Amino acid sequence: MSLAGKTAIITGSNSGIGLGVARELAKAGADVVLNSFTDRDEDHTLAAEIGKETGTNARYIKADMSKGDECRALIEQAGACDILVNNAGIQHVSPIDQFPTDKWDAIIAINMNSAFHTTAAAMPMMRAAGWGRIVNIASAHGLTASPFKAAYVAAKHGVVGMTKTVALETAQEPITCNAICPGYVLTPLVEAQIPNTMKEYNMSREDVVKNVLLERQPSKEFATVEQLGGTTIFLCSDAAAQITGTTISVDGGWTAL
Repeated sequence: MSLAGKTAIITGSNSGIGLGVARELAKAGADVVLNSFTDRDEDHTLAAEIGKETGTNARYIKADMSKGDECRALIEQAGACDILVNNAGIQHVSPIDQFPTDKWDAIIAINMNSAFHTTAAAMPMMRAAGWGRIVNIASAHGLTASPFKAAYVAAKHGVVGMTKTVALETAQEPITCNAICPGYVLTPLVEAQIPNTMKEYNMSREDVVKNVLLERQPSKEFATVEQLGGTTIFLCSDAAAQITGTTISVDGGWTAL
């Protein structure tokens, strides 16, 4: 579908999943706003390159997603928000009795609270425009759990719950709110972990991917950022106008177990 004339804001989008989703939205014709907490020349260059490649207006706006006022300022500074993709997130792995309080607070703030603030700020714009799509990038961990990931699992479950609430509040409006729940996705961050994991387990790359990283992913294949972008575009389409308040798993069968 064409998203020409729509403005999409994607949080945490100067790399990884967010960047992949932003690229796919721009390819579909949307003007995109990239975001992260840095404000480097390469951030703005990246947005300019996407705009040049797709013929869209692509911008970069710095905002720290751990701070509610900056989350809301991001939406206001963008000036319009037809499509909101709440993607920003961080991770920390630790037993709960050893989990650092500052890490817990940061994960809850960035992974969950930021979606509350951006959604609250974007809703009046969507209502004024008479159309809106909110896509929350949750996780398979928004539907199930793993040990040592208490904050991440709690935050992603919270995002799924908020998704349902926002959908009910907008059920009689041309605004939908859904969550995508990826399993393991091949991003530069994941790719960078593979060599060290190979050394740690004395395994080949193929064995590390299938038996360590993708142990819980039955397909034994990574999801791709392009697939997540395509799923986002589908949720923005007329075909998905009656899909709201639900989750779409892109996890190779993880949550079917």
